[in-house]
Amino acid sequence: MSTIQRLLPQDVFKAIEDSSDALLIDVRDPVEFRFVGHPIGAINVPWAFAPDMRTNPSFVEQILLLAPSYDTPLFLLCRSGQRSFLAAKALEEAGYQKLTNIEEGFEGSLDASKQRSTLNGWRFHGLPWEQT
Repeated sequence: MSTIQRLLPQDVFKAIEDSSDALLIDVRDPVEFRFVGHPIGAINVPWAFAPDMRTNPSFVEQILLLAPSYDTPLFLLCRSGQRSFLAAKALEEAGYQKLTNIEEGFEGSLDASKQRSTLNGWRFHGLPWEQT
């Protein structure tokens, strides 16, 4: 049975505010993280690297350095919620117990004009974010 929760961005924001030990992990490529923007307080640990989206072979080890306890609440985010779910599955297999995939992701789904952040996602909901 999976231990991965699926929550919407606004619910995650509240859950993180209410938790003293939760980590918000943004699994996007570092270029996406910096230039597209990211939630304030997010830690960038890429699941895969552009341009070929090669999986990060040390992803789990990097998370272990940040969260040595398998009981640490981890909230995972990507552009739309797909890569972050794959990352959450890898962490579940590694033994992490409190995993949440952020549905909709940071930018959300594509609209009819093939643009993001107009239908859903962290930015769409007006949650705190920044570019670095």
